[in-house]
Amino acid sequence: MAGARYVVGIDLGTTNCAVAYVDTKQGGDIRPLPIPQVVAPGEVEPRPTLPSFLLLPGPHEVQRGALALPWRDDPGWCVGAFARDRGAELPHRLVASAKSWLCNAEVDLTEPILPWRSQAARDEDDGDGGERVSPIEAAARYLGHIRAAWDHAFPDAPLAEQDVLVTVPASFDAVATDLTARAARHAGLGDVTLLEEPQAAFYAWLAASGDSWRERLHAGDVVLVVDIGGGTTDFSLIAVADDGGALALERVAVGDHILLGGDNIDLALAHLVAQRLGDKGRTLSAKQRGALVHACRRAKEQLLADGGPDAVPIAVLGGGSKLIGGTLRAELTRADVDVLVVDGFFPPAALGDAPRERTRMGLGEVGLPYAADPAITRHLAHFLARHDRRPTAILFNGGVMQSGRLRARVTEIASGWFGGDPLPALAGTDLDLAVAHGAAYYGLVRRGDGVRIRGGLGRTYYIGIETAMPAIPGFEPPVHALCVAPFGLEEGSRVDLPDERFALVVGEPAEFRFFASTSRTDDRPGQVVEVDGDIVELAPIRTRLDPGDGHDAGARVPVSLSANVTELGALELWCVARDGSGRWKLEYNVRETER
Repeated sequence: MAGARYVVGIDLGTTNCAVAYVDTKQGGDIRPLPIPQVVAPGEVEPRPTLPSFLLLPGPHEVQRGALALPWRDDPGWCVGAFARDRGAELPHRLVASAKSWLCNAEVDLTEPILPWRSQAARDEDDGDGGERVSPIEAAARYLGHIRAAWDHAFPDAPLAEQDVLVTVPASFDAVATDLTARAARHAGLGDVTLLEEPQAAFYAWLAASGDSWRERLHAGDVVLVVDIGGGTTDFSLIAVADDGGALALERVAVGDHILLGGDNIDLALAHLVAQRLGDKGRTLSAKQRGALVHACRRAKEQLLADGGPDAVPIAVLGGGSKLIGGTLRAELTRADVDVLVVDGFFPPAALGDAPRERTRMGLGEVGLPYAADPAITRHLAHFLARHDRRPTAILFNGGVMQSGRLRARVTEIASGWFGGDPLPALAGTDLDLAVAHGAAYYGLVRRGDGVRIRGGLGRTYYIGIETAMPAIPGFEPPVHALCVAPFGLEEGSRVDLPDERFALVVGEPAEFRFFASTSRTDDRPGQVVEVDGDIVELAPIRTRLDPGDGHDAGARVPVSLSANVTELGALELWCVARDGSGRWKLEYNVRETER
């Protein structure tokens, strides 16, 4: 918000949220905001991060009044540390990884579907389904908690009146980006500026380096950003160029949306422990398996930590007529982590290796569309080969990359692809807080203070155009992809497509199909291309465009097209009647996509 005193960066993470801010009246120092939250029944403490967990307990599962905060009475739910910890014992009441659902086109993201429960969990249900929320509502509750915490700390400067920037994965498509903006509005933040997380991590490094970054990087350098968080893996390339004697930065490549991260590691470790318990004749219920995943997450963090223990005990509560009485006990060891996590998720790979596909069953449960291949190194090899850029330095980000062993493994493998000399790491940022700090720094850059990364759109966008042809029984007219917004289109920019004639149907239900590509970076506006393996279809828009006073329902109106990226980072597509009789904006919605 122009003229606001505070610039606030919010990392809306899959596993943790963080906040950093700048008081523009007291210099340009970036400060973290500790976030008060319930940490135990009736106990509130500020913590550096807000765990992205939402607990929706039943009436007898948490004592009344235990979830009160300094700014509100007990609402019967909570987010943060206690939600995460108590939710490990009540997995059927816990919303986790809500952010990962925002790119899932198989469900209606406005419907209350979380906590997500498998068919097995529903079969075990005791009849008390409890409260459920939509993925948008879950994200809004995290942001709403942050807004309330800020307003409590700065009562004279409400967060909704400040310059707020919220980060999203670089691989988020326009639909997921729009959903994030909607969640922010639902949380009372109004319009926020969105920023890609890998760029935010790089901005944090720039902020920490000051002017010395020009001594570390030189024209021709390419920085590989490896961002592996709780829910997603993001790769980006940022190039350093000579711009009239000065160094300029440009984000030149963005990876695909890969639903692969710490959540997958937790599931893998939980499967290992469950298998061991099964070998002992012990069968876990769906609720116990959910609790086991959260127990393994805590164990993983300890075992991957530098100087961590050799083993961590695992305990899962039993009880109930259909559950095992007593507590089930097992352990995870450092050797387990080496085999399953290091070798399983970061195996050796050759440059150009493609992620492995698997034949899927024709019928399966709806759920998060996890990547088929867990080998993060193969995804990285495919990304670098496809974009044909040789990195000269590497910047790590994300909770998974807190582990020195995993950073060393990725560096070793990636360095081997380019001659064997170790890729230097750009160090010096706190991986828990880097994205929030970088977002706050970017807010200063937007005000003219700091170094800007030229980037714009992280993918090329297309709209489907139905080919005009005679009707043929059993044959649908082919659909081509018309480029409407090229890779790198900057915020505040508009693209008018070449003078071609298109017809827009108004006044009756119609479907608009959208496509995107992270690899076709040279396609230009107005270019029509075949839909191939490099182009991915997005959620369609199903809508009825108001015909206005000048057209009848069902009319086909000759239009020209233009696209623009707003200052908030949203993509808009406008259809303008060639006779000046109207203009229509196509907005992404969140209706269920039929595959």
